[in-house]
Amino acid sequence: MRLGPRPVVLVLLLLCAAVAGAGKAEELHYPQGEHRADYDREALLGVQEDVDEYVKLGHEEQQKRLQSIIKKIDSDSDGFLTESELSQWIQMSFKHYAMQEAKQQFVEYDKNNDGTVTWDEYNIQMYDRVIDFDEITALDDAEEESFRQLHLKDKKRFERANQDSGPGLSLEEFIAFEHPEEVDYMTEFVIQEALEEHDKNGDGYVSLEEFLGDYRRDPRIYQTSYWIHVIFLCMYISVFLY
Repeated sequence: MRLGPRPVVLVLLLLCAAVAGAGKAEELHYPQGEHRADYDREALLGVQEDVDEYVKLGHEEQQKRLQSIIKKIDSDSDGFLTESELSQWIQMSFKHYAMQEAKQQFVEYDKNNDGTVTWDEYNIQMYDRVIDFDEITALDDAEEESFRQLHLKDKKRFERANQDSGPGLSLEEFIAFEHPEEVDYMTEFVIQEALEEHDKNGDGYVSLEEFLGDYRRDPRIYQTSYWIHVIFLCMYISVFLY
């Protein structure tokens, strides 16, 4: 089935956002180029509490635990694990991990324990003070201007996550703020943010050169074959844009 121009653009932008999110995961997996074995255990076993419990078990109990997990991963119960089944399991594990992390952060950010996180509370937790940048005037210092742009992006995402326009974010809204790619009502925002990030010349389109620009400059960003395949898929889809 051949996709029309608009659906293809949306698919490409969602893939851009997904690959960007994968970059964060890759940084956690290989901090400063060093492999984290515990990251692999969390991907397979689940949250850190499950990993901690697993490492305390004896060898025989560990084998039983792994067999139990393998049965869950083997969705068609054919006795074999496919790449697709492993991928689905790991994605589910990471989504669960992201949700748990956001819930923990919510408690830390909610300074007055009223069940919501305000923009001021977020700033205080992140920067020890409330920051307010002019949305129009750029700063002369390049580093400060880069920080201003990132801060304004956070503010825009915070406001978009606030569905009820209340004084702060509920837990569900805070999860949408921290992980917009996991929440349906944030989809358009994620697409628009990806477009703004990759559309270097501001023409409203993401060319192949613009999309691959950052990755060509730093080939270390993606070292696994999976993400190379994702990039090639984006290259293939982009052909339909011209």
